[in-house]
Amino acid sequence: MNPLALKLLVFGVLSMVLTGLTWKVQDWRYGKRLAEQSSLYQSDLKKISTVAAVQAQVELNKRLTLEQRLSTSDQTHHETLTNAQKDQARLRDRLATADVRLSVLLDAGDALAGCALPAATSPGRMDHGAPRARLDPAHAQRIIAITDEGDRGLIALQACQAYVRALSQ
Repeated sequence: MNPLALKLLVFGVLSMVLTGLTWKVQDWRYGKRLAEQSSLYQSDLKKISTVAAVQAQVELNKRLTLEQRLSTSDQTHHETLTNAQKDQARLRDRLATADVRLSVLLDAGDALAGCALPAATSPGRMDHGAPRARLDPAHAQRIIAITDEGDRGLIALQACQAYVRALSQ
């Protein structure tokens, strides 16, 4: 073999070895960089997951608190409504048994004022007060039913307002 061919062959082999070494060094450097990037990515992902979990827990706590307040408000509304219905039922029963009679004030200038019944007097009083007329029990029952509906409407309105206030907090 001629010395020039030998030099070219040695140069070619050295060149391949250097190229291989260069590729290996580059592979190590890029591998190290990729490992660092992967580590940073995992670290960032862990932080994001932690923040998301904390935020989800905060939202869950808010929802549970709101549900508890709404449940309490609903119980209060139900209790108020039940008490009002019991009071109305007692009043209807007392009207039905004539234990209580409803009466209305009469206008003093009315021509029928002469046939008015005296207002109920308290013990020890002789004064009759303003002229009043007793209502027929059937009419009294209808009036009580109307006021019962009104009371239920007001209680429902208060419950709705409490619900809206609870949601807006």
